[in-house]
Amino acid sequence: MKKLFLVGALALFGAVNAQTTFGVKAGYALSNLKYKVDNSSITTDGKSSFYVGGLVEHKLTDKFALQAELLYADLGGKTTEEESMGGYYVKATGKNNISSLLLPLSAKYFVANAFSLSAGVNVGFVLSAKSKVTVDHNLPSEYASYINSYEGEDDFTDDIKTVNLSPFVGAEYTLSNGLFFDARYNFGVTNMVKKSEYGEKVHLNFFQVGVGYKFK
Repeated sequence: MKKLFLVGALALFGAVNAQTTFGVKAGYALSNLKYKVDNSSITTDGKSSFYVGGLVEHKLTDKFALQAELLYADLGGKTTEEESMGGYYVKATGKNNISSLLLPLSAKYFVANAFSLSAGVNVGFVLSAKSKVTVDHNLPSEYASYINSYEGEDDFTDDIKTVNLSPFVGAEYTLSNGLFFDARYNFGVTNMVKKSEYGEKVHLNFFQVGVGYKFK
């Protein structure tokens, strides 16, 4: 009886273990920030960056699975303003860099063995948030120091919320050797402003596309 129980337990463990897969992934992230005050809103240009991390996938059935990931990503947005007059120009570029630890949790539906659709929520933890302004111009020297004074870096980590939520939808295609390709879009629903003085809201949205490998 004990031997039978042991064989059954080992078989059950093997079946459960076979349903759980670990992997690594990395790719390209394109993010932007949407600012809103009252009825006015501005969306920054996209900021190109990367993400990298690991995942665990647990298959419930042949058609459904749950997946959790732990990723590092450098997100944010970029704005550029340029003015020219009489042969002179001033171009100012501002970049917001929000370094984050991401915990995406998703449910997956397998349309086919190799192709799946997913939906879930991304829990983001802000590690640091910094802005940098650079100025390029051809103004005379008497104006240069004034314009250059706008350049610099600022740390606004304490001004935004540490945790933010982003529902997402995505798709994945996996090859027989464990290599996979995926893409998803994350909708920023959390107002990242910690203390709003004038009712301002800031939302972080980002697109991801990448490649990964699932260990057999």
